Amino acid sequence: MVKLFALSIFHKGASEARLLKTTADLQSFSFFQRGTVNEFMTFASKTIVERTQPALRQSVKQDAYMCHVYVRADSLAGVLIADHEYPHRVAHTLITKILDDFTAKVSADQWPNGTEATISFDLLPAFLARYQNPVEADPLTKMQNDLDETKIILKNTIEAVLERGEKLDDMVSKSEKLSLQSKAFYKTAKRLTPAAASPRQAGDGSQPSHSLLL
Repeated sequence: MVKLFALSIFHKGASEARLLKTTADLQSFSFFQRGTVNEFMTFASKTIVERTQPALRQSVKQDAYMCHVYVRADSLAGVLIADHEYPHRVAHTLITKILDDFTAKVSADQWPNGTEATISFDLLPAFLARYQNPVEADPLTKMQNDLDETKIILKNTIEAVLERGEKLDDMVSKSEKLSLQSKAFYKTAKRLTPAAASPRQAGDGSQPSHSLLL
């Protein structure tokens, strides 16, 4: 099933990436998992942006997810997290569109020190809802003929994005953005396969939830 989970916009500074806006659809996860899932999606997005060079695109596979990232030459960055069935070309075309719209509404002088609270840009939820169906992006992909899919760098895990000597386990344990609950869950989830992800309680009529480990 094609699923689009999250959209985020960052500014990549000299030392770290600053989150400017984000939105997510986590209805497919159980209610009690959503906070942890949201934290890890933001953590993973920030981590990949910080390790993507300007003017480059990356699509990073991690378990059941694909994290599509584009850092523009002006250091504005977009991240789209989806499942493996969401087309890569559509994902990167959508990121380009979102960043173009953001640039048109938010002046560049606001990016380096902006926060979700100070940046006025409310289009992400509408993008997330509309483009759950990749077919909706057909007009966009036809307009973006200059998107060369061969230049999208593919990585099999987040670890493959990290710099030499960096370890994801260490980054999780040292992160100030992750709660103690999320860090504890990360350690537990590492011992589980995606197939062993906790389903929602039987009888609520919903589908099993996704693996939490990004």
